[in-house]
Amino acid sequence: MSSRKPIRKAVFPVAGLGTRFLPATKAIPKELLPVVDRPLIQYAVDEAREAGIEQMIFVTGRGKTALVEHFDIAYELESTMGERGKDLSVLEPTRFTPGDLITVRQQVPLGLGHAIWCARAIVGDEPFAILLPDELMVGEPGCLAQMVEAYEQVGGNLISVLEVPREEVSSYGVIDPGASQGALTEVRGLVEKPPVDKAPSNKIISGRYILQPEVMRTLENQETGAGGEIQLTDAMAAMIGDQPFHAVTFAGRRFDCGSKTGFVEATLALALERDDMGADVRRIAERLLAQ
Repeated sequence: MSSRKPIRKAVFPVAGLGTRFLPATKAIPKELLPVVDRPLIQYAVDEAREAGIEQMIFVTGRGKTALVEHFDIAYELESTMGERGKDLSVLEPTRFTPGDLITVRQQVPLGLGHAIWCARAIVGDEPFAILLPDELMVGEPGCLAQMVEAYEQVGGNLISVLEVPREEVSSYGVIDPGASQGALTEVRGLVEKPPVDKAPSNKIISGRYILQPEVMRTLENQETGAGGEIQLTDAMAAMIGDQPFHAVTFAGRRFDCGSKTGFVEATLALALERDDMGADVRRIAERLLAQ
């Protein structure tokens, strides 16, 4: 148990263009769009910190420098707020110790697998986490913390899964499950967007991973897959059988903030739960629905 290397690093693929959200994302990275008053990327970073991650690796693209600015010290803002007696603690989650946030460029959009591979020099020879910020995971504890706990038991590679109604499986990647114990399920295979009648399970892959560094070697030599891109799913599938591979069924909720309706759902759901505004938002929603 003690010989397992801890999960200290997390990779955030944030190089996408956010075309589904245009014109909002013309000048602002999609990951900075707020769900209520916190940018999407902040939810993912907070989840990683809660799980004990020490170093965040952003794989960015051109036009994404505002992501780094968000986690920098805003001297003028903080000094003005301080002079006016305003509470600075609201900015606490946006602060980083130098060296704890590193960015690398994905210069060509060659897919998720390629984005992860771009971080290979920083990941080095350590197991690492991957968080896709589009997937907003809400749980107590957070999704990655649940996965780290499972990793400490079984090691190897882990992915987060959620159970969906079987008729929805063809929109997602699903696992071919082996033996199951509690929230842990052995993974025998990964199937991308299967037809409903051919799906091996209703457990969908959901945007959180803990992988061994060998995946970088696999990605290095991998042919392009669907859409002419280097697919992370293909690289993970190639490691099944060589290393332990498990799925953790997330105890919590997932919001697909890669779609506009999912983004609105997340905003509404989280606003309704807030002590400072939930009651007002409920009244507004009820009024609108009654029209």
